[in-house]
Amino acid sequence: MRFLLDPQQRAFADSLDAMLTAADTPSVVRDWSRGDHGGGRALWSRIAKAGVFALAVPEAYEGMGPHPVELAVGFVELGRHAVPGPLVETVAAAALLAELADPLPAGRLLPSLASGEASATLALDGAYALDGDAATTRLALAADGLRLAPGHGPVRASLDPARRLTPLTPGGELLSTAPPVAHALVWARLATAAQALGVGLALLDRTVAYVRQRTQFGVPVGSFQAVKHRLADAKIALEFARPLLFGAALTMAPADVAAAKVTACEAAYATARTALQLHGAIGYTAEYDLSLWLAKARALRTAWGTPAECRAEVLSGGARRR
Repeated sequence: MRFLLDPQQRAFADSLDAMLTAADTPSVVRDWSRGDHGGGRALWSRIAKAGVFALAVPEAYEGMGPHPVELAVGFVELGRHAVPGPLVETVAAAALLAELADPLPAGRLLPSLASGEASATLALDGAYALDGDAATTRLALAADGLRLAPGHGPVRASLDPARRLTPLTPGGELLSTAPPVAHALVWARLATAAQALGVGLALLDRTVAYVRQRTQFGVPVGSFQAVKHRLADAKIALEFARPLLFGAALTMAPADVAAAKVTACEAAYATARTALQLHGAIGYTAEYDLSLWLAKARALRTAWGTPAECRAEVLSGGARRR
């Protein structure tokens, strides 16, 4: 099956691409990594005004959603530009809050998430929360249910310096004793898959441009057959992930989303390895912008489900259908 975006979806992607290109996201990412959230919050507000977060929030709570296909379109562009912040976590929190049996927490918290006035992070089963120091809404899945954490602990190092991990303070308001975690996980994996696809596409574009400029023996290294083969393999893997992503966004079946997540993340990770090899020594330099996408590809690979966990979900989903 061939998935093509309609004119409105393409225009949405193009507008996000133009806005983020003008925003100089590499400098925003580096500031965010140091704990300076000013530029990131300003960019967050512009992304929210474009409607990205509202796509995950139902209309009953001042959102425009749920629209998983359009959300995937937006998150591909966020990944393409390496936008920092708890992007996936805000979507997961919105999906979780919208499905609570008690509508009061959703009515109180979701409108500000849709508008971009607030951002959210979500920690499952005592795990670290992403950007707990920057998020204004901190949700924690505790033994007795979903709680609104009152604070956070010290920032911990991560594979991706822009992904700042923090423990959340125990306790806080109990929002639900039976939160729909599985539903939130599907949305988180979809957004992660889309973000990873964008990261992979950016790495491929940057590597193609680099091998056209770098020369060996008087010719561009991009003219070497071995280099062409590596880039072709990366391109095929990313293009194979694209229809899985949008197919999963149409069905929102857990197994389909898990398949999209593992395929997109593995394609992005393989593209990162190719990009690192073809850039040579400069690819290992943290000051070089490529490093921002390399680190993100590695971190997204295991975020919201390792490859093994996603493959297990795919297999169990296929068994249920039989």
